[in-house]
Amino acid sequence: MEKLPVALDTDALRSFVTGIELGSFALAAGRLCRSTSAVSAQLRKLEQQCGTTLVTKQGRGLALTPGGELLLSYARRLLALNDEALLAVKGELLQGEISLGMQEDFGETLMPEILGQFSRQHPGLRLTAHVARNKALVEGIARGELDLALAWQPETLPAGACLLKQLELQWISHPMLDLSAYLNGSAPLPLVVFDAPCLMRSRAIAALDRANIAWRIAFTSRSLSGIWAAVSAGLGVTVRTRLGMPASLMPLPALTLPSPGSLGVALLKADNSASPSLTQLSDVVKKAVQNSI
Repeated sequence: MEKLPVALDTDALRSFVTGIELGSFALAAGRLCRSTSAVSAQLRKLEQQCGTTLVTKQGRGLALTPGGELLLSYARRLLALNDEALLAVKGELLQGEISLGMQEDFGETLMPEILGQFSRQHPGLRLTAHVARNKALVEGIARGELDLALAWQPETLPAGACLLKQLELQWISHPMLDLSAYLNGSAPLPLVVFDAPCLMRSRAIAALDRANIAWRIAFTSRSLSGIWAAVSAGLGVTVRTRLGMPASLMPLPALTLPSPGSLGVALLKADNSASPSLTQLSDVVKKAVQNSI
């Protein structure tokens, strides 16, 4: 009789994926309501089944081996298909329409993969996504044009909004940009910013004004890609978070320029929006932001 192929355990795969996403199998154990020893045993079982080491220690964190990196990709797809199958059998596949807005920082990095997986799990749900600036997102929620929006925390948090996380704002520049003339006051600091109104533009200017540092607007853009391109070209410095920052750029060392503070990530929800589909998508977005950013 032909030997049956090894069947990977979905619970073990879920522990593996959760441990990698959280950077700790101890944290994964807490998230999955299991003991750390049980999660470790599941990892060992996976390694035995795959015939290779999946994870190695790297300082205080974890690093995937080539085999682990390959398995992670398959594991995510297997778990998504498993979850979709259960929902379908139970008759819980979501239906209807959702209009989701997102700020460009999230639309270029975090959200596409999340929305793709959510759409595959719920093929009967029509999901429409829009990338826009914060002001347009807040207005879209207020007018009911958007059901949900992932945005930077506005000055006044609308009713029904949820503050998910605080992120440190950073002064970011190209490593080859010589700031000495600007730091000693010989020339105004060149800024690369979005067109007004912009929360980060306002934070940058306010921080410099409080420190009596002269500045000038050297480059404005309507897109985040334009901001990164201008900073990469050495046209000036900008204030952003590290989210989506090109590898060629770097945050300035602390105390080089006055701190622009932090900015919250908010999930905005229209007042009249209430459905199982929207509730489940909100939960998925919340979890992704809290775990990934």
